[in-house]
Amino acid sequence: MPLFPWRPGRAAPEAKQSRSGPLIALTGAGRPRWTPRDYASLAGEGFARNAVAYRCVRMIAEACAATPLVVFVDGVRDDAHPVARLMRKPNPEQSGAEWLEGLYGALQTAGNAYAEAVGDALSDAGSASGSGGPEELWTLRPDRVTVVPGKAGWPEAYEYSVGGRSVRIARAADGWMPVMHLRLWHPTDDHYGFSPIEAAASAIDVHNASGAWNKALLDNAARPSGALVFDSRDGEHLTEAQFAALKAELADAHSGAGNAGRPLVLEGGLDWKPMSMSPADMDFIAGKHAAAREIALAFGVPPQLLGIPGDATYANYREANAAFWRGTVVPLVRKTAGALSGWLGGRFEGVEITPDLDAVPALQPERDALWARLSAASFLTDEERRRMAGVGG
Repeated sequence: MPLFPWRPGRAAPEAKQSRSGPLIALTGAGRPRWTPRDYASLAGEGFARNAVAYRCVRMIAEACAATPLVVFVDGVRDDAHPVARLMRKPNPEQSGAEWLEGLYGALQTAGNAYAEAVGDALSDAGSASGSGGPEELWTLRPDRVTVVPGKAGWPEAYEYSVGGRSVRIARAADGWMPVMHLRLWHPTDDHYGFSPIEAAASAIDVHNASGAWNKALLDNAARPSGALVFDSRDGEHLTEAQFAALKAELADAHSGAGNAGRPLVLEGGLDWKPMSMSPADMDFIAGKHAAAREIALAFGVPPQLLGIPGDATYANYREANAAFWRGTVVPLVRKTAGALSGWLGGRFEGVEITPDLDAVPALQPERDALWARLSAASFLTDEERRRMAGVGG
């Protein structure tokens, strides 16, 4: 007996166009599927209030956007092709680097990035029924975009909502989608990606709480640097008025960052006992640095590049920078170039977008080492050397 038996008057369950269809949960066709995370909180706590996460996002977005994208048509580089012009100037308001930086930044912050193609050759009614190529490319804010799954379970449209108004962007008649959805892999979600900020959320909370604790320490003298001890004689104690006056003097004249290092004048019977930082306090500071390294780990940025103390994984800054480019930047740029090729290839036949890694200064030492090894290999022909170096024959 089926788990959800069909009864008259009830909508029939959708049919999946794949062998795994019966194993996937049923959804109503055409209904928006809202993102299951609070993007505003992630962006606010992670990007806007955490210096480590902010720097990681900026480093990745700027490095990826600085990697040139070149266009090949049927295997031949064509810098005058319409797609090449779009890569240089995607819209009247942005340069290619600015547009790509927004795309990569959204991907790191939300785990999802959306690009919309517009132009007179495309329909403005939401169906994009025209067969012409786009004239402009724009990025869409991730928290305003909603995936609309079709009967097959894959996106059939995207809804963009702002100010209480929504517009639906659907597939063209030939199946081409005027919205490119770039996402980071999510193990439990069919339609949305998983952002590094969400993976590092716990470490970000620890790091932010550490900063708030240090701020309170400076503002309110949350931990005294010492204690006043009253040396009583013959059972003598401070009166309430004396205690209140002494407490007020300490709060007004010796507390806070502005009074740091100010000398304390003591009368007879009072003694100052300095207090040093306890091992627990030292562990607290080490915990803040550990949280910073965990945030950097989630983004794939070597902590040494961020100036985080206590990290000696790499022998020097150059090795850390090379690891950052090879392990984080290059894979992301290649993934984006492949997505753009597949997307725009539906409107421009034979087009392939690839990153020009030879133009990246950070990778030049590795490039020089490769050329040196190939030049020393006397058993190779010039054609074989060029092919192994990634240069056309």
